[in-house]
Amino acid sequence: MTHEAALPAHPHHPHSIGFNLGIIAVAVAIAGVALAYLITAAGHAGAPGQDRGMVARALGATRLTIPAAWVNDPSSTASFSREVDLSISLPLGPNAALRQIDVTLTERSRVTPSASLLDGVYLHEFKTDQLTGPPGLIGKPLQAEEGFESETIWYDPLTSSPFVAKCAAPIVSGGASRCLRTVYLGPGLAAIYSFDSDVLGNWRKFDAEMHPLLSRIGAL
Repeated sequence: MTHEAALPAHPHHPHSIGFNLGIIAVAVAIAGVALAYLITAAGHAGAPGQDRGMVARALGATRLTIPAAWVNDPSSTASFSREVDLSISLPLGPNAALRQIDVTLTERSRVTPSASLLDGVYLHEFKTDQLTGPPGLIGKPLQAEEGFESETIWYDPLTSSPFVAKCAAPIVSGGASRCLRTVYLGPGLAAIYSFDSDVLGNWRKFDAEMHPLLSRIGAL
C-alpha cells in the first residue's frame, strides 16, 4: 500500500499578518481623511457668506455680500453701485403665502423715509375721508395733486416711528395695487420696498422677516 507523500506546510509568519493589517489600517485612515474633507467642503459650499453663489456690491462705504439669486442683475461686474436692486420672496401674503418683495438698496442721502414724509408731506395732502383696511393701519386717500392721484397712504398712528406705505391703484383693471415704503437701514444706507398691497395685512411682520436677511448681507 503506497502512501501519498505529505505536502510541505506553508507556515504563516507573524510578521506577514502584521504587515497586511498595517496596510488595511492605512487604507481605512486615508478613506476617513478623504470623507472628512468632502464633508467639510460640502459644508463650506452651503454656508452663508461664502463666495459660491454670492455677489459683492459696495454702496458708499458699505460692502454687501448678497446671494446671487436675490440680485436682479447678478452678472454685472460693477463692484461699486449707487443702488442695488433685489427681489426676495417672503411669507407675507394672506395665510403666509409667498410674496415677492422688490428692494432697492441705496444711500440715505438720496431718499427720505416714508415715516418722515407722513408729517412733512402726506398729512397736508390727505382727503377728509378714511378707508378701512388691515387691522392697526389707517388708510387716507391723497388729493389728486402733486402727482398723488389714485394713491392712498396706510400708516400706523400709534408709534413715534410708524409703518407707512404709499399704495397706488392698479394700472389695469383686475391688477394688483402696489405699495412703496422707504426706510433707513444701517449707517449710510436706505431701502425702498415695493410690494403688492395684500402684504399690508402682515405689516407687523414685515421688518421681522426682512431685517435678518438684510443683516445677513451687511445692510444692517
